[in-house]
Amino acid sequence: MRLSSQHVKAIREVVRSECGASARVRLFGSRLDDTRRGGDVDVLVELEEPVERPAVLSARLSAMISRRLQGRAVDVVLSAPNITRSAVHNTAEKEGRLL
Repeated sequence: MRLSSQHVKAIREVVRSECGASARVRLFGSRLDDTRRGGDVDVLVELEEPVERPAVLSARLSAMISRRLQGRAVDVVLSAPNITRSAVHNTAEKEGRLL
């Protein structure tokens, strides 16, 4: 099930308010595929500057976005110069849709 335009706008607003206007947001995972049901909302937040406490920022973004999406589960992956990349980063960048 894809997200509505209102949900996309809410995600962008939360990320920009917490991370600044230069932050990029990508939606990836099951929410991009209409044939798949359910699943978390997977979001990659790409930042140009290092993040002092990435786990805290990721958890805060996840909670704030979840509230704006009426309690849907939200997984936030951060990409920043000081964060070690993993396979999920590559997948999100390759398959994700820029919001």
